[in-house]
Amino acid sequence: MSQGNSEAERSAARRDAAVRAAVEQGLIGPGEPVVGLLDVAGIRASARALREAFEEVAADGTPVLHAFAAKAASLVPVLRLLSEEGLGCEVASPGELALARAAGVPPSRTVLDSPAKTPAELREALALGIAVNADNPEELSRLDGLTRSAPTASPLGLRVNPQVGGGSIGALSTATKTSKFGVALRDEGAREWVVRAFADRPWLTRLHAHVGSQGMPLELMARGVRETYELAEEINRAVGRQQVDTVDIGSGLPVNFASDVADPTYRAYARLLAETVPGLFDGRYGLVTEFGRSLLAKHGTILARVEYAKSAGGRAIAVTHAGAQVAMRTVYAPQSWPLRVAAFDEKGLPKTGEPVPQDVAGPCCFAGDLIAENRTLPRLDAGDHAALLDTGAYYFSTHYAYNSLPRPGIYLSLIH
Repeated sequence: MSQGNSEAERSAARRDAAVRAAVEQGLIGPGEPVVGLLDVAGIRASARALREAFEEVAADGTPVLHAFAAKAASLVPVLRLLSEEGLGCEVASPGELALARAAGVPPSRTVLDSPAKTPAELREALALGIAVNADNPEELSRLDGLTRSAPTASPLGLRVNPQVGGGSIGALSTATKTSKFGVALRDEGAREWVVRAFADRPWLTRLHAHVGSQGMPLELMARGVRETYELAEEINRAVGRQQVDTVDIGSGLPVNFASDVADPTYRAYARLLAETVPGLFDGRYGLVTEFGRSLLAKHGTILARVEYAKSAGGRAIAVTHAGAQVAMRTVYAPQSWPLRVAAFDEKGLPKTGEPVPQDVAGPCCFAGDLIAENRTLPRLDAGDHAALLDTGAYYFSTHYAYNSLPRPGIYLSLIH
């Protein structure tokens, strides 16, 4: 049995045990019909795997900051847990910064990205010494004025768009020709402008790029990193010194939503980067990553009570309390965001029985509020539980207030 399959089996066993415990402890029931569960052991294992993967390919002593993308799970206990595992935090709003600070993430391990930072946001970050990546020429001009008016210890960088193309999900492809993010390097005169911008600003020491995440081929991600590195080399040659000392490669490792196996792995991606951009790992540059979904997705489960079982047109329908309010992307874009659903009985045990095609529906008042359509599962009856798997990332931080449905309680599972 491969190591990946072995870990997947352990993760699935912890998940099943957590579901059973949630039912036995009354965390879910008639009064609380939907909850979120997060596997602490799995999260810690993913954080270790990320650290170790880059340690294997980077020269000894290379400063590497893995800044978790707070948008993927904007929960203080999660940010605190990851901080305990040595990770920092990438934030993209005043709210996310407040959460990172509440979790105790130090400013030196915090990175502020956003295409629409206000003067107040920038002033706060500069006062705290948080790293800031400017998104565009106008923001860079704004930083000119702010840094003149008040000294700062913040590392400052510029986000660029290598325009290498998109993946299978357009909304998550951030290096397309017309992406809203960063300075588009292939636009006429843009690359030359970037080199001059660094030459005119000795305090500008970082380059940042993010190609995309889900639906993105690893080779395309690595190509974007290579082009960013080559730009850093060009800038440093132009200014005659190592002015760009850190490259923020963004990241966004795709997640396998088809099974319990984590694929691709951090090790595979890190090795691909080392083969594609060896100079980035020789110790001359510090590295920043901004992984999010891949750290959490496999370690979260939304558990929903089946309120009613019915049929229509000959098809079984399980009406549950998990729909668009907790799984908006899946409901509105099921082709891009399919979720596996597992059936559990009223005691929280895996349900057995002859699988039948059925819809797993949510509570929202529109016909398309379906988590799964014509899915073959053991028949779900009233009082049973439907488990939405691989929902540890984004599903707990993108609550949709349709029908004014409340946010579910989220519990950290300590099962080993």
